[in-house]
Amino acid sequence: MLDPAHFVSTPAPGRACGACTLCCKVYDVPAVESVAGEWCRHARPGRGCGIHETRPGHCRAFHCLWMTEGWLGPEWKPDKAKMVLSLDPTTRFLHVQVDPSQPGMWRREPYYGQLKRWAVASLAQNRHVLVFVNRSATVVLPDRDEALGIFGPGDRLFSRERMTPNGVVIEVEKRTVV
Repeated sequence: MLDPAHFVSTPAPGRACGACTLCCKVYDVPAVESVAGEWCRHARPGRGCGIHETRPGHCRAFHCLWMTEGWLGPEWKPDKAKMVLSLDPTTRFLHVQVDPSQPGMWRREPYYGQLKRWAVASLAQNRHVLVFVNRSATVVLPDRDEALGIFGPGDRLFSRERMTPNGVVIEVEKRTVV
């Protein structure tokens, strides 16, 4: 999973977290002993962070894609979409961290159709769209969604094209890298 401490991003003009705190629920934040899938003890859902001024660097450095990319519409703000979009700083894969209290939200429109379009567009750069509900990952491919199971810190996604009688198929595999 993405470690927000590995990169710093800047909000797009006019963007602010406001009352949105979904990142405080969907990510592990060891500095405050917060576990993915549970609200950080400092989060004030609907109101913001209770320790905003003194929050750890891990939290301070992170901005979701809705915050940094002004072209994403209001429907993608995490408190509305019930998912947090980010780019993995190493692979540049799109990570979609879904609120575990609404695990199927990513399959609803307008989200699912857009995730599929991003999956198609990402193939040319050998990138993928990965959806996480806690640590359980699914890769969104142009023709299907493939569950990968629990995706740990040492796990990596590998893909390859295979020619079939019906055309090219993308095969994916989760591997643990030691």
